Amino acid sequence: MNDTASRTLNRIVVGLIFAFLWLPILVIFVVSFDTSTFLRFPPQGFTFDAYATVFNTPAFVSGLWTSLIVAVFATAITLVVATTAALSFTRYKFRGAGAAQAFFSSPLLVPNIVLGLALLLFFAPLGLTDGYIGLILAHVVLCIPYAIRTITVSLTTVDVSSEDAARVLGASNLVTFRRVTFPLIRPGIIAGGVLAFLVSFDEAIVSLFLSGFNVTPLPVALLDHMETQAGPEVAALSVLLIVFSLGIVLLIERVLGLSKSLRS
Repeated sequence: MNDTASRTLNRIVVGLIFAFLWLPILVIFVVSFDTSTFLRFPPQGFTFDAYATVFNTPAFVSGLWTSLIVAVFATAITLVVATTAALSFTRYKFRGAGAAQAFFSSPLLVPNIVLGLALLLFFAPLGLTDGYIGLILAHVVLCIPYAIRTITVSLTTVDVSSEDAARVLGASNLVTFRRVTFPLIRPGIIAGGVLAFLVSFDEAIVSLFLSGFNVTPLPVALLDHMETQAGPEVAALSVLLIVFSLGIVLLIERVLGLSKSLRS
């Protein structure tokens, strides 16, 4: 096979992969404008009523605010814990470092439904179900592996001689981190924060175990709504969530340079 045929085949394969990924989203986008009262494709009409229904549904609006609150606090706690852990793993040698890294990465290896049940059994006797504290702590567990990974990569690319020079000149460890290390690893922290926020905001399975009548995140509210009614408003809300996630990524890219953060 010559180079031209190989490149053509590669383009076809890439195109098929993109079609596989984007066609379901395109279908949801089209269905969100349907005039029907239930989900169907192809649509039989065109209207914006489904989007108006989303904003006029109290469960969706309340769920949105709940998800934002949980995601913001979970991201903040995650970044503090992940930065501290990443510094420990990359700057210090201690017994059990490998086990500690495996422990922080373990949520990626456990199915979310198993993790959700385990957290429910652990939090229920402590009274941390159907509340913000339990939900935030559960999301921190889910988000930490992503943040540690990006921050650790940033720390491994930093020249430690600049930190050593700061200490030689009399700077304490805290001052060295604030004035030298933090500015150098800021792209990794930004990337970790964005990933943590999106993971928390979009989490449904673990949230389903720990939420209740008082605290219901948006993904759980969407699942509850679909049990009784699955109309175009479900597709409309899905489209809005996609746009919201893309908007965050584009905003960070525009203001802070997310692509640079991810490359680092």
